[in-house]
Amino acid sequence: MDPRFAHPRYSIHRKVLKLVGGAFTVFDPSGGVVLFAEQKAFKLKEDIRLFDGPAMQRELLRIGARRAIDISAIYDVFDSETNQLIGSLQRKGVRSMLRDEWAVLDAQGMQVGEVFEDSMALALVRRFLVNLIPQNYSVTIGGTEVAEMKQQFNPFAYRIDLDFSKGRGQRVRPPARPRPRRVARRHRAAPELKSVPSAP
Repeated sequence: MDPRFAHPRYSIHRKVLKLVGGAFTVFDPSGGVVLFAEQKAFKLKEDIRLFDGPAMQRELLRIGARRAIDISAIYDVFDSETNQLIGSLQRKGVRSMLRDEWAVLDAQGMQVGEVFEDSMALALVRRFLVNLIPQNYSVTIGGTEVAEMKQQFNPFAYRIDLDFSKGRGQRVRPPARPRPRRVARRHRAAPELKSVPSAP
């Protein structure tokens, strides 16, 4: 494994003054730059490239949306050097409109984990009342928390801390799913059998 992906914690910073496209810098716990991500501008389908540094000499990962507009968008993650699919992230459609929920898929398209926002109550406050409350997410694989993401509040900069060291091995409960209603069946009484007089 590339040592860039072996750190227990990362800090992701986004440039807020970039006019077109998007750029993210990923730092390790000591403050060194381990990854630099650039999102290409003026593209209908999102296309994000991760490089070994701001000089962008070596492309490591490529993240691309399968469709231009899709409420249940799927983002595929590729190893740029081998062009091999590593896995995918799929947005959970309508449910993500109120509370962010994503499915983590393996290279075969099978769901192996989830990424979801901390709580429905805070999610609603962020969307409909005020967006100054930082977003927090849990990342689970097989129902076990493997990482957490916390947005640090700063009105002038966007920063997310990604922590793989906390909560490892802890079982977490994913967002509740609506249960189907059970319709009670009415049992009809069996018809009474009338006795038939026997023939003389």
